[in-house]
Amino acid sequence: MLSVAELHQLPAADLPEVAFAGRSNVGKSSLINALTGRKALARASVTPGRTQQLNLFAVGQPPCLRLVDMPGYGFAEAPKAVAAAWRKLVNTYLAGRTNLKRVMVLIDARHGLKPNDIEMFDQLERAAVNYQIVLTKADKLPDGGSAMRTRSPPRRRAGPLPTRSS
Repeated sequence: MLSVAELHQLPAADLPEVAFAGRSNVGKSSLINALTGRKALARASVTPGRTQQLNLFAVGQPPCLRLVDMPGYGFAEAPKAVAAAWRKLVNTYLAGRTNLKRVMVLIDARHGLKPNDIEMFDQLERAAVNYQIVLTKADKLPDGGSAMRTRSPPRRRAGPLPTRSS
């Protein structure tokens, strides 16, 4: 539908939005493609840092929802100034988009939670944004992900797995 480099380019906040956040190459674009049943709707790449804007996708005819593919955080191969601009765009979007209903925070099951994931949870908590964790790439685990189905969920600090809901 639209790629946005600055917030003033966003469409009116007239539809609910669900955003996808996570480290670079965690599978955000691939998940959007899987959810929509379209293999190449969101461009997926093996090179970190390819998503450099907020990419919005309208769902339904007429549209009833927007999916938002956000730039990854972490090890993106981009100049520091460019990565800082992405962070500012994402931070401002998360803190001020009134129609943002949920952020799906993707975590690579092979690597678990990293410090920048915890930072994202904290940022979402401060902005009072609903979020949910989605484990990706479990099929790439040595056992094909079968251990994921039998283990207890990972713990964050002393409390349960973070999820914010209204």
